[in-house]
Amino acid sequence: MSRALISRSPDLLRLQNDGYEVDVRSGHLLVHSVPYVNARGEIALGCAVSELTLAGDVTSRPGSHIVMFVGEHPCNRDGSEILQIKHQSHTMALAADLVAQHSFSNKPPQGYADYYEKMTRYIEIISAPAMSLRTDVTPRTYKVIEAAADDGVFNYVDTASTRAGIGAITAKLAMRRVAIVGLGGTGSFLLDLLAKTPVQEIHLYDGDLFLQHNAFRAPGAASIEELRDRPSKVAYHRANYAQMRRGIHAHREYIGEDNVSQLQGFDFVFLCMDTGPAKKLIIDALHAANTPFIDTGLGVQMLEDSLELWAICRVTTSTPAKQDHVARRISFAVPDEDGDYERNIQIADLNALTAAYAVIRWKKFCGFYQDLEHEHDSTYSTNCNLLTGDDVP
Repeated sequence: MSRALISRSPDLLRLQNDGYEVDVRSGHLLVHSVPYVNARGEIALGCAVSELTLAGDVTSRPGSHIVMFVGEHPCNRDGSEILQIKHQSHTMALAADLVAQHSFSNKPPQGYADYYEKMTRYIEIISAPAMSLRTDVTPRTYKVIEAAADDGVFNYVDTASTRAGIGAITAKLAMRRVAIVGLGGTGSFLLDLLAKTPVQEIHLYDGDLFLQHNAFRAPGAASIEELRDRPSKVAYHRANYAQMRRGIHAHREYIGEDNVSQLQGFDFVFLCMDTGPAKKLIIDALHAANTPFIDTGLGVQMLEDSLELWAICRVTTSTPAKQDHVARRISFAVPDEDGDYERNIQIADLNALTAAYAVIRWKKFCGFYQDLEHEHDSTYSTNCNLLTGDDVP
């Protein structure tokens, strides 16, 4: 993707054609081999790094005037720091494979028109002392940068993480294989959030069709043509998110005794299915394999007198550190056919909320969010606005 992005973006292509060592990695623009003078008066090579603001697969006007730098702080000929652009100096983990030590600030009144103007201006300031000491020193090396073998799972760069400066934290979510069992309301919203993380493979399990009522309990807006085709849930959602990323695998089947072994080898499993014997079968298998999982639950009751609904959203987590609470928190009873939730009341907001709680809990498990409590069961009640967190190891 990085080579394609450079070839489609006139400013990046101009940088490359002018001999700069241009690279795109982990959502950042890098220019390697930038000469500078260090505090000892020696000439060294550093790397200038910028966030990337994109419009699809081409660059747009830079969203920030700041540039980061991998190397020592650039100095003048006498070894004193270049104060003209000094901003911050500390370890900046921009991505798992990209750590900068300094950031610089040089903002023209009108901002930078493109990345060519931005990067060449900073490089000019950084390299001038070195180039004045030795005439054979230049940032324009014309060295060829090889394309990265793997640009990740997304069809376009995740600039949301890079703009926020949390690329290294987001990398913690790059599990190898994750499964979602059940692609109803909660499962589909959960997929919506999970698809935007760097999980390498997301496997979807559901044997049902995506019908008209499902469209009102799923993210996005299905067209009437799509509904007339009566796609399976897993095929519909896989096709939808394939526009954004790779690695989504659709399995049009329910999990039962004959195929529960398919859940072996997953790094994490989300259960978004009805209660009943099948759920117990799956949970027993996951416990036996020591596979961490999150089970989601949603209960809705109608108050006949006031014509109101009240609901409880539940997220129960099982990890190798704690499993003994699962039997108390998760029901395996056969669903009540007369229950309010089974009437398919349109409560997409509760599906989305439950999915969001589940993904937040998973991100805590991954170390993305700080976790001071390590709760393994959490509920939210709509009528009293109460959020609980129980079952701490």
